[in-house]
Amino acid sequence: MKVLIVEDEVPAQMQLERLLKTHFPDTEIVAVLTSIEKAADWLAVNAPDLIFMDVELSDGQCFEIFKRVEVKAPVIITTAYDQFAIKAFKVNSVDYLLKPIESTEFVKAVEKSSRLSKSVVNDLKALEELLKKSTPREYKKRFITKQNDQIIVLQVEEIAFFYAEDKATFIVSRSGKRYFSEYSLDNLEDQLDPKSYFRLSRGCIANIQSVKSVSKHFNSRLKIKLEPALIESILVSRIRVPDFLNWLEGN
Repeated sequence: MKVLIVEDEVPAQMQLERLLKTHFPDTEIVAVLTSIEKAADWLAVNAPDLIFMDVELSDGQCFEIFKRVEVKAPVIITTAYDQFAIKAFKVNSVDYLLKPIESTEFVKAVEKSSRLSKSVVNDLKALEELLKKSTPREYKKRFITKQNDQIIVLQVEEIAFFYAEDKATFIVSRSGKRYFSEYSLDNLEDQLDPKSYFRLSRGCIANIQSVKSVSKHFNSRLKIKLEPALIESILVSRIRVPDFLNWLEGN
């Protein structure tokens, strides 16, 4: 059996590898991947027999993988979410293991996977919705970026906005310094607390503290000035105006 592990925490990777080697020595770990991007690219051209997948990955939640690529193998989700929520979704097409993983539960899940159908998407969508409702969402508290030979840690409160330029993404601190980000704006939008950050346009996500002024613009749009200033004007589209105003009011 060929096994894929999608997990961004090294200790968790090592535990899964150890459990497989101990209880299923004939299995082959074909890849260990750490992100949505890498997993989607790998699954587009490879077909494992079984997948272990953590919910929270380095660039977002694993459910995004199933939106990007068809997953035909049984999936065992590994997660630190509340056990009650996980037990509610012990369904035929996929299983879930609560971290730290118990050996007995691990063996049962792997044995069960060999009897399962290959359709997993509907069950994962159901799990995603349940987790949203039953468990407080954890958002990014800090970002790591490189500048020359330095590794810089930015607390999320220090960030004024993120913006895209020439297919690259940048972080602008509240002091006006600019840093490169490895995340796309689409990925960032899912990792930032929506109470503090809003997707003003396709090219900018801003901290509410950085909104300096708002004015009416042509065709029922809004023009936003940020502090520190972004060279290009930021326009909130007419369809997004109600959401933006609700965000400003804290609703």
